[in-house]
Amino acid sequence: MRDVLVGDYLRSRGVTRRGLLKFGAAAASWMALPPTMAQEIAAALEKARRPSVIWLPFQECTGCTESITRSESATLESLIFEAISLDYQHTLQAAAGEAAEDARRRAMEENWGKYLLAVDGSIPLGNPGYSTIAGVSNVDLLRETAKGAAAIVAIGTCAAFGGIPGASPNPTGAVAVRDLIKDKPIINVSGCPPIPVVITGVLAQYLTFGAIPDLDALGRPRAFYGQTIHDRCYRRPFYERGQFAETFDDEGARKGWCLFKLGCKGPITYNACATVKWNGGTSFPIEAGHGCIGCAEPNFWDKGGFYDALSVARWGTVGTVAAAAAAGAAVGVASAVLARRRQAQAQEEEPR
Repeated sequence: MRDVLVGDYLRSRGVTRRGLLKFGAAAASWMALPPTMAQEIAAALEKARRPSVIWLPFQECTGCTESITRSESATLESLIFEAISLDYQHTLQAAAGEAAEDARRRAMEENWGKYLLAVDGSIPLGNPGYSTIAGVSNVDLLRETAKGAAAIVAIGTCAAFGGIPGASPNPTGAVAVRDLIKDKPIINVSGCPPIPVVITGVLAQYLTFGAIPDLDALGRPRAFYGQTIHDRCYRRPFYERGQFAETFDDEGARKGWCLFKLGCKGPITYNACATVKWNGGTSFPIEAGHGCIGCAEPNFWDKGGFYDALSVARWGTVGTVAAAAAAGAAVGVASAVLARRRQAQAQEEEPR
């Protein structure tokens, strides 16, 4: 089955050429490519061969696996995920014990230098017994499997940044994939858990172009992590007008006002939640009435209470915030006065 073309596989599952073109258009949009690329993406997917993927689960809650598999109905995005040759994944594979480890080693040998390595969960640097697979520590298993990988996809905030296991006081010494592997391209698909379409979008990018996508400073695909949730949030007009919910059951909350004062971390969180959304594009946490907790960002668990406004969490007391705001306003007024003086002086000096 590994030699089957992705196009043939999708057609066997009932996907038409029209459906593949629609997916190509959507993928072009996700990757911030021009609409004219839709046909090229569809054509490349049709001719691509199923890549081998080895998925290693470390210190995790299985939420990332649940995210990619829990859908109400089969979608082309989920079929793209199925179109890869998933040769090793504890939760999904039928094999267990020695048979499972043999499958991993065989996939590595047959696809050396070409397979994708997917990792979810953080890696403990403390006692090796904190997390082992087949008696092998997570550290040793990651280093062994990463050697022959073409690239690594760190799925979820735990794998990308250490996540909840790495939060203070970090009893296991949990670290991210990028803290251990320095010689391989790493794509961080953060989120707790990540949006399923983001995971499949990264896989589609690799299937289409045979290369990793454009990444931001934290190693995340810019197509999905290029803007903050606040940038595209439908509640932003209320933020601009200074209309904020003060409690979760007041008039502002009932009218859909901004949740900033209730701790929403949307202004500092880069992710596609506000546009791609969850459950087949149905909703996302802010639309459901709860502020963003910033789970796609490093150290989100240690950045203050989920229900403290960013200004309070970052600056301290309300009095401090007020003082800072007053100082900022004073600087702004002084700058405006100085600018007007310079403009008037320039006008006086102009030759008549």
